[in-house]
Amino acid sequence: MVFQLRLIGVGALLLAQMSLPVFANNLTATVVSVGDGDTIRVRTGNKTVTVRLACIDAAEMKQNPWGQQSSTRLKQLLPVGQAITIRAVETDKYKRLVAEVFVKNRSINVNMVQEGQAVVYRQYLKGCPQSKDSLLQGENTAKQKRLAFWSQANPVMPWDFRHRATQKTTSQAIQPQQQNNCDPAYPDFCIPKNSPDLDCRNVSQRRFKVLPPDPHGFDRDGDGIGCER
Repeated sequence: MVFQLRLIGVGALLLAQMSLPVFANNLTATVVSVGDGDTIRVRTGNKTVTVRLACIDAAEMKQNPWGQQSSTRLKQLLPVGQAITIRAVETDKYKRLVAEVFVKNRSINVNMVQEGQAVVYRQYLKGCPQSKDSLLQGENTAKQKRLAFWSQANPVMPWDFRHRATQKTTSQAIQPQQQNNCDPAYPDFCIPKNSPDLDCRNVSQRRFKVLPPDPHGFDRDGDGIGCER
């Protein structure tokens, strides 16, 4: 009976391991490209994945010049081909791997905050228990020295900037859907039918309603909302 219970226990453990995410907690990778100041593309094994740097938030690209400066600095720290180690935290709703990125033993997430090129994303800080103190201390020092993003008199936090942009978009006048030339897949504003293929960079709206069949693929995660970021 004891032997049977042990077998059952081992079987349950194997099933639990099989249900774990594809990514191990730590993995090695190579940088493929840098998007903005907190997003990169990497190659690990035979997969190319998007990585969102955990526990930090960089200025949006439209927050000139801070977003561009942050992206430029991250490209310097993580040039194409750079070997890195990733400590995975989770996979977010955009199907990005949220992780802390290391070059040797140096946390790039902490590095960006220390230089004022990113801020601590306190809402998600629990994902970086080992780096929490370094992140908070680094941000405090960057503030005191008025480095990069903190050199502004009244800096707008990246999450506030995104929220304001969303409010502005939803408050804009919506063109009447009675126009026969508007694609019914996008009822919040008018995209002409039979338009050439578009992506989120080609439209000013964000977080708009999307109905099947979504011919332009704005709703990548299938939740009915297009161009969420």
